[in-house]
Amino acid sequence: MRKEILTVASNLVFSPIQMKKIKAKIIVVMGVSGSGKTTLGNVLSEQLHFPFIEGDDYHPTANIQKMTQGIALNDEDRKPWLEALNKVLKQQSSGVVLACSALKKSYRKQLSHGLFPKPRYVFIDCDKAALEKRMQAREHFMPTSLLQSQLDTLEKPSDALVVNGKKPLEEQLTYIINDLI
Repeated sequence: MRKEILTVASNLVFSPIQMKKIKAKIIVVMGVSGSGKTTLGNVLSEQLHFPFIEGDDYHPTANIQKMTQGIALNDEDRKPWLEALNKVLKQQSSGVVLACSALKKSYRKQLSHGLFPKPRYVFIDCDKAALEKRMQAREHFMPTSLLQSQLDTLEKPSDALVVNGKKPLEEQLTYIINDLI
């Protein structure tokens, strides 16, 4: 996976002038499990020269244990996780890319609380069959059995840049950067 990311990033060339025009300084790559948030977020952060934050790294141990056991998280479970991510975002001064499911409007509001400028959300939209296939092909604490609970929880954002998750990574990245400049 890492080799693919580096290949995609090296194939794209955006001028330093273009990169200085980036409007958003906080970019949240969001979507359900298996949508490609981490992969796309990593490549995007490399292009923008922004640090990358993997939202899953901030889940409390209890959340990871629940998901590993096939138990879906509820709003109360997610609250400390979202608060921790918001705190980390507030500490970033020169730009950051965060990969985070941000499934509900209320979760995005928690993530954005007190941030200025507000984050630019990038929603990776992908069909269930593709998501299941991706989830079965990876090692992750989130089992495929929880995908439907994420799809049921998802409130598609009306104010995010929507990226087709079935498009090649390079096309997704170009689409996003062209939106940001």
